[in-house]
Amino acid sequence: MSTQTELKRHQTVAVKIGNVHVGGAAPVVVQSMTNTDTADAVRTAVQCAELAQAGSELVRITVNTLEAAQAVPDIVQRLDKMGCAVPLIGDFHYNGHKLLSAVPECAAALAKYRINPGNVGRGKKRDEQFAQMIEFACEYGKPVRIGVNWGSLDQELLARKLDDNSKLAQPLELGDVMHEALIESALSSAAKAEEYGLPHDHIILSCKLSDVQGLVRAYRDMASRCDYPLHLGLTEAGMGSKGIVASTAALSILLQEGIGDTIRISLTPEPGAPREKEVIVGQEILQVMGLRSFTPQVVSCPGCGRTSSDYFQHLAEQIQSWLREQMPVWKTQYAGVESMSVAVMGCVVNGPGESKHANIGISLPGSGERPVAPVYEDGEKTVTLKGERIAEEFQAMVGAYVRRTYGV
Repeated sequence: MSTQTELKRHQTVAVKIGNVHVGGAAPVVVQSMTNTDTADAVRTAVQCAELAQAGSELVRITVNTLEAAQAVPDIVQRLDKMGCAVPLIGDFHYNGHKLLSAVPECAAALAKYRINPGNVGRGKKRDEQFAQMIEFACEYGKPVRIGVNWGSLDQELLARKLDDNSKLAQPLELGDVMHEALIESALSSAAKAEEYGLPHDHIILSCKLSDVQGLVRAYRDMASRCDYPLHLGLTEAGMGSKGIVASTAALSILLQEGIGDTIRISLTPEPGAPREKEVIVGQEILQVMGLRSFTPQVVSCPGCGRTSSDYFQHLAEQIQSWLREQMPVWKTQYAGVESMSVAVMGCVVNGPGESKHANIGISLPGSGERPVAPVYEDGEKTVTLKGERIAEEFQAMVGAYVRRTYGV
């Protein structure tokens, strides 16, 4: 049976975003971002609902044009009609101050603003336009994520840091200077936001890079210098297994050290692939680390020469998909079911042992073994399945176990 891991968390203040708490004693929150044209309120609302249904607890949308800003209240209303209360975050770059000023309904409808200090303005306009956005956040009582990204770092700040560095007797390496510029951009922007009136408990920081070691170093440094909640994410992580592995490597190190209050997995989706994959990956990182539980997990073996049939592979995939599909209903009816473990094993070597360790498990016959499949529940063998309907019978047993064990 899986258990939640008790890690000493980096102490941060609690920030409330709509109905979601980030930081403080709250669990690490999973969020995602749409890739629809926000001006298309129908498509964007549908994708927001799909992401929320998959488990995204916060959803970020691009607000880049007047039409997009005007669509935000409509998107929120459509989500309300769907019964979807997921808080929406407005992602602003370059012209956020103008859009919030032109469409106050957008400013009111969003649950949080995301501001990138690297592209909020240049020269004197930078502070003025940043202040304008913070004033809107104060007026409408909205929290703000100040999100620094090494791909859009404040060039004036970086140039100043490089100039100062060149005057040192022993100048730092370029990477070290950029690291300091990233951290300073985030922390100095947060300090200015508070000077402009934004409460301390309305600020979340992020400092994103696409380099794993650089990201770990940056967040360790930020965690040592502030108590703002930290949003973790490896920016531009990539596509497929590379993106998943890179994000998992970076975030797992930080989460294990108690750093991070909310996460987003920035996967490049394959053409036509569902956007929800980044949500599932984020949930699975937290769940396999024992930090949170979202859906029952299937333990299955990789297969070997003993498992020449692919029957166990199909059954494992079928059960995992079926379990995830049940969760929207199960989580309202069966408290604790998300921590259940199910074993689907392919031969007698580790099959019975893994099945006994799981809440419920099946050990399918391997090559040359008797064509029978013993089932174990809470460590005890309960039945041996045979014949052509093993998959259907085992799935029915899992459903019955859930109702019997987790039902009120």
